[in-house]
Amino acid sequence: MTGSSFVYVTYIRTTPDKLWTALTTPEFIKKYWFNIQHETDWKVGSPWKMTYPDGRVTDTGEIEAFDPPKRLAIKWRNEFMPELKAEGWSQCVMDIEPLGDSVKLTVTHSMELENAKFIGAVSGGWPKILSNLKSLLETGEVVLKEL
Repeated sequence: MTGSSFVYVTYIRTTPDKLWTALTTPEFIKKYWFNIQHETDWKVGSPWKMTYPDGRVTDTGEIEAFDPPKRLAIKWRNEFMPELKAEGWSQCVMDIEPLGDSVKLTVTHSMELENAKFIGAVSGGWPKILSNLKSLLETGEVVLKEL
């Protein structure tokens, strides 16, 4: 196998449209993403970035795929940790599949670099973020308040 990847699959009792809205509405994203702001116009080729509440940029990239309510892909690079930034670009793909009264969400975050420290870092963050997303959609509350 070449490269590094992290895959997370969860099932959420919601509709594909509601999940899509949760993944692409900045004010909703902040609720489950620990108050981190996502900035983009959600068009293929558009720049994308995440910022902390104090304005520091955490990550940047570009929207690579935008197919509501099925697939979102982002070219992604860490900006605040020099050793992770040096590893270069990754790709994050979110696939949504309807399944009865629920949806299957598969998040695949990968990069060409073998044993990437960045993929190791996101493998600790994605489960927390996606647990918050699932809980927020199903109960109206997040599970975790801090990353």
